[in-house]
Amino acid sequence: MTVKTSSARKNGSVRNSADDASEPIPLRFGDDPYVWACWLYYEDGMTQGDIADTMGISRATVNSYLADARARGIVNISIEPSRLSSLTIAQELKRHFGLQDCLVVPSDDNTRPLIDRLGRAGAQALQRLLKSGDTLAVVWGRTVMAVGEQTSISGLQDVTVVQATGGTSATFAYTPELCAAAFADAVDARLINIAAPAIVSAPDVRNILLREPLIESQFEALSHANKVIFGIASMRPNSTIHTSGFFESVSLQQYLAKDAAGIVAGRFIDGQGRPVAGPLDDRTIGISLDMLKKIGLRIAVAGGFDKVPAILAALRGGYVNVLITDAATGRGILHADGVTEVDQKLLQRPRVEIGTPPSATGFRTHIKKFLNNPDEVVEEMLYGAVKAHAAYLEPVDSSRRALVARTGPRAGKVGLVIGGGTGHEPAFFGYVGKGLADAVAVGNIFSSPPPGPILQCTRAASGGEGVLFVYGNYAGDVMNFEMAAEMAAEENIAVRTVVTTDDIASSPLEDREGRRGVAGNFFIFKVAGAACDRGLSLAACETATRKANARTFTMGVALEPCSLPQTRRHNFEIGPDDIEIGMGIHGEPGVIREKMMTADEITDRVMDRIFAEMKPASGDRVAVLVNSFGATPLMELYILFRRVEQRLSAKSIAIEANWVGHYCTSLDMVGASISILHLDQELTELLHHPCDTAFLRVAN
Repeated sequence: MTVKTSSARKNGSVRNSADDASEPIPLRFGDDPYVWACWLYYEDGMTQGDIADTMGISRATVNSYLADARARGIVNISIEPSRLSSLTIAQELKRHFGLQDCLVVPSDDNTRPLIDRLGRAGAQALQRLLKSGDTLAVVWGRTVMAVGEQTSISGLQDVTVVQATGGTSATFAYTPELCAAAFADAVDARLINIAAPAIVSAPDVRNILLREPLIESQFEALSHANKVIFGIASMRPNSTIHTSGFFESVSLQQYLAKDAAGIVAGRFIDGQGRPVAGPLDDRTIGISLDMLKKIGLRIAVAGGFDKVPAILAALRGGYVNVLITDAATGRGILHADGVTEVDQKLLQRPRVEIGTPPSATGFRTHIKKFLNNPDEVVEEMLYGAVKAHAAYLEPVDSSRRALVARTGPRAGKVGLVIGGGTGHEPAFFGYVGKGLADAVAVGNIFSSPPPGPILQCTRAASGGEGVLFVYGNYAGDVMNFEMAAEMAAEENIAVRTVVTTDDIASSPLEDREGRRGVAGNFFIFKVAGAACDRGLSLAACETATRKANARTFTMGVALEPCSLPQTRRHNFEIGPDDIEIGMGIHGEPGVIREKMMTADEITDRVMDRIFAEMKPASGDRVAVLVNSFGATPLMELYILFRRVEQRLSAKSIAIEANWVGHYCTSLDMVGASISILHLDQELTELLHHPCDTAFLRVAN
C-alpha cells in the first residue's frame, strides 16, 4: 500500500477529537476503529463517505481517524501486521488456541472480495515471517494463490519453495504447480516441484512413484521445510476445492459419513482435527498431516463464515500456529468453541479523549502520563526546559523551537547547529552550551524541525567563520536542514553538513550512508563542539566530525514499546516474551525479534556486531555510552555496562571515558542502546575538551 506523507500533518500537532468516541462503532469493526478505517481507506480503496456509511459514523470522524492514525504511526507505508495482530479478536484467538500469531482483517460489506483481502494480509505477514535461508512448503488453493500473487519480497537469500503436493492436469488457475511458482517468483527463490500427480489411480502406483529417486529427493526437500503456507477447505459441496474437480473421482459422502469437517493439504479431518480415513489416503502424493505438524511455522490463510467448522477443526488438531482470517470468521470460530467474552471486550473499545475511566473488568486502554492538553505537550515541555536550563540556553527571537547557547556563539568561531524531533530528551537541547552546540532546532515528537527554526539557529550561531550542521540521517531532517542551508547561503553564511549514521543495525556496512543516526549522536556532537570551540576551520571541523561518525557504532534493543502523548497508547507491539534487536529511536523495526534473554546474552549480541565492524586491536582505547530508551532504570544500565566492560577487557581494550544513563531516549520505551567510539589521539583530545551544558559537563 503506497501512502503519501503529509508534511503538514507531520510538522503539525495531532488532533484529539472529542466526538470520535461519542459515535458507536458496529461490532463487526471490533475494538480499534483506527485500524479498520485505515484498512477500508488504504487497502479497499473506499472513500471517506463510503467508510462513514459502512462504519455507521460521521465523515468528520472518519477524517479524524485517518489523520490521527497517520500521526500515531499506525499507517506509514502499510498497516503493520502487528497492528492487525493486536486487535481483540486476534488476541483471543492467539490466547485460546495457543497460536504464535494471528492477523485479523476487518469484515466489510462485500465491497472487495474477501479472498483478495486475505491475500493482501497474508502477503504483508510473509514480509515479516519469511527470512533468508528458509524452506517454504506451499499447499495449493485459491486463497494461497491470492497470497502468492500479492507477495513481493526482495533481498532474501537462499530461500527454497517446495510444492507440497503432487501436481494436476486441471485447468484452474491455482494448481499446485502454479501456486508454488507464484511464491518462488515473489521471493526470487529456488523452486522444487513434486514430479508426480497429487492423486493416482491406485495405491500400488503411489508406492512405485514414491520410490523413484527423483521424487524421493523432492520429498527429502519437503521434509526440510521450516515454514508452510496453506488454506483450509470446508466440506460444503460448493467450496472451491470441490468445484475445482480435484476430488471428482471420490464421493464426498464417504467422508461426510465419518464426520469430516474440513480439508487441510488435501487431507480430511474431523471436528476435533483428527484424520478421517478414506479411499484417497493410499492414492495421495503429498505432504501428510504428520509432516505438516512437524513444520515449525504453519501459516493458515482462510476466511468466510462457511469455513468456521473447518478452521476450528484445523486449530483443534494443532495444524496451525499462525492464522490469517477476517473478523467475522474469527468471532465465529471463538463462539463455536465456547468463547463468548470476546463480545464484551469488543464493546470496551478504546476512547480517544483523556479521562476515560477504566472498565469494570480492569481492561486498560491507555498509558497514564502527566499531561495537560496533549496537543500542547511539546510547547509546555520546551517552556519548562527553557526555564529549568536558563543558565545554558535561551530562545532565539522568542521562539522556543530555536534555542541558542547563552555562552558559546562568538565571533571568529565556527558555529555548531544540531537538531531533531522531541521525544528524545535530553537530546537535543541538553547538549547546547559552551564547548558543545551553539544552537538547536526543535521539531515535534519524532519529527524534523522545519527550515525556519533551523535558519534562525544558523543566524544565531554564525560568528563569521561558517556554521556546521550535525543531525541524524532521517528523510525529514535531511530535507529541512538542506533547505535551511540553501537559505543561509543566500545570506552569505557558509554551511557544511555531517549526517550521523552510527546505527549499525539499520543498514549493512556497504550502505553506511543509509544508516540512521541514533544515540551515538552524543559522541559526534561532543567531537564537533570541541573542534568548533578550539577555533578550527569549518573544513577541519567537518573532517573531525566525519571521523567521529565513521568510528562510532551503536545498536539498540527494545523490551517494551513507547507510547505517544497524544494517544497514550503504544506505537508498536512487542510480545510479552519478545525483544526487538536493532530497534530505532522512533520505534523503527529492528533486525530481528527474539525471545527474551539474559542481560549478558543481549549485551553479547550487541558487542559481537560492534566488534565485527570496529575490528579493534589489543591496546585500543574507546569511549562507551550505555543509554536508556526512557524507561530502563540505571540499575539495569549498570548491569549492561558491566558486561560491556568485561567484553572490552577480554580484548585488552581500555575504556577512556564512559557515560551511563538517559542521553538519547525514545519517550518511555523500555530498552537500551550501546554506543562505542573507537578513539585515536585526535578524537581522544576532542572528547576531553571541556564543555558545559545542561546534561553534559567535561571539566578542564
